Amino acid sequence: METLPVSGAGPELSSCLEQLARLHPQVCPRQVLGVRMGLLAGESLAVDLPRRDKRLLVLVETDGCFADGVSVATGCWLGRRTLRLVDYGRVALTVVDTLTTRAVRLRPRPHARSRALAWAPESADTWHAQLIGYQVMPSAELLEAQSVTLTTPLQQILGQPGVRLTCVLCGEEVLNCRELHTPAGPVCAGCAAGPYYSPVSNSTTSTIDTLA
Repeated sequence: METLPVSGAGPELSSCLEQLARLHPQVCPRQVLGVRMGLLAGESLAVDLPRRDKRLLVLVETDGCFADGVSVATGCWLGRRTLRLVDYGRVALTVVDTLTTRAVRLRPRPHARSRALAWAPESADTWHAQLIGYQVMPSAELLEAQSVTLTTPLQQILGQPGVRLTCVLCGEEVLNCRELHTPAGPVCAGCAAGPYYSPVSNSTTSTIDTLA
């Protein structure tokens, strides 16, 4: 992995990239962007990183290796319920300090790709120039940060861990207050809006038996 001294990001970047190298066969430019955005969000909110508690909530706007870079930098992970995917297909994120309710959204500057070439002129190709350039570019040249407010109440996004209700239509359990309340009783989002899947058999048991 190519790593150079960081301009404006500090030694934390190198540590994060070392962790990413253990998660991925190859560290890529988007992972670097994820780390840089996560670190700058912590700086903007004046919160120490990575978090061991659940003070921060991160909403990433695309999945993949970018999200892993964000998680390594912030300490926020899907499995800890401190990372959420809002799948807009954009390399961007919003970080919320649940203690103060302050939030900041970050994205790469539009010219970041082309500017990276100037910061790594000896790189073999554009991909490697971005890999190196994103590490050494000053934050102000690489990223845009904007204070924002959430359009959905924070408590609604967080839900309530430990709460379990049963959907009156499908009979499946719904966690974290994700049900919709109807006159007939609680209904899961899948039954309310239609599921993202279509069963290939009327018999769940026979399908499982076939797979086994």
